[in-house]
Amino acid sequence: MTEPGTILKVEELQPAAELTKKVLEQLDRILLGRKELHRLVLIGILSRGHVLFEGLPGLGKTALVRTIGRILKLEFKRIQFTPDLMPGDILGTHILQQTDSGKREMVFQPGPVFTNILLADEINRASPKTQSALLETMQENSVTLLGHTRMLPQPFFVLASQNPIELEGTYPLPEAQLDRFLFRLLFDNVDTQVLDQIISERRRGELPEPTWQMEREELDRLFEIMGRIYLPRPVSRYIARLVSATHPGASEAPESVTRYVSYGASPRAAIAIAEAARAQALISGRPTVGFEDVKVVAEPVLNHRLLLNYQARFDRMTPSKLVQELVGRLDETGMKLPKDVELQPA
Repeated sequence: MTEPGTILKVEELQPAAELTKKVLEQLDRILLGRKELHRLVLIGILSRGHVLFEGLPGLGKTALVRTIGRILKLEFKRIQFTPDLMPGDILGTHILQQTDSGKREMVFQPGPVFTNILLADEINRASPKTQSALLETMQENSVTLLGHTRMLPQPFFVLASQNPIELEGTYPLPEAQLDRFLFRLLFDNVDTQVLDQIISERRRGELPEPTWQMEREELDRLFEIMGRIYLPRPVSRYIARLVSATHPGASEAPESVTRYVSYGASPRAAIAIAEAARAQALISGRPTVGFEDVKVVAEPVLNHRLLLNYQARFDRMTPSKLVQELVGRLDETGMKLPKDVELQPA
């Protein structure tokens, strides 16, 4: 096996990039009208990150997660989050059983979290106590009960769906849990043409089966290639400056951040951007991360990590708008050149 950090050769990178294209082709064929969203979901998978989907019911969030599980041939389990759901319903519990020798002992019964892909459906309908049961699993990939820690199967992803918080019967996710999601992706309605195609080709909404599936060895190979995508120092510096500029009072924070943001993004956000940018470069067939890769993933990484103040609500300012403005204003080089000066290639 090739050591991580060694330079990627074209003959190694191209087969990996082709695999990602096959996954996207299957997603685009089975689920219509969401090509950009599918690309971001695959970036999240390659980054070994958790993804939060937000949108109204019936837009295909659950179907997307099920389809990913089928294409990647990973074990998939679903939990419907409800107000009466308890932590033991997710993590598992100990039950008293009688052994063959007649003794009674506590035996652990694993919960549905012991899987590769966990669909946390309508995660914000459960109480904060139940939501917090996922904190350890999402960060440490483990479950600790009665002083005993059990590791989860690898790879492990939480792909959660969330209804807009304005809907009745929902609880806001705590900031600590939101920060554990790599991306927050918004599900919008599809256009008329796509809707017509769904009605015409998908009787009762049934999805076609994948015509190709990825083997586990191929997925492990993608993860190995991901670890060798090179992140140049100027790009990593740009990521650090971008995250730092989300904090009011930072030297490069624009006026809009100072006006609307109470708390900026954490160091975990910088790590998430770096990993997601590597995955974006891999899908694009490049062995090195560029500034353009960072700009693709910055908004879905940061849009749930900025805590806005009341003034932002009054002015209808959203985290997504702020991130887009920040990316547009922050100079990549950090040299603070005048606007009428252009860098010439060497």
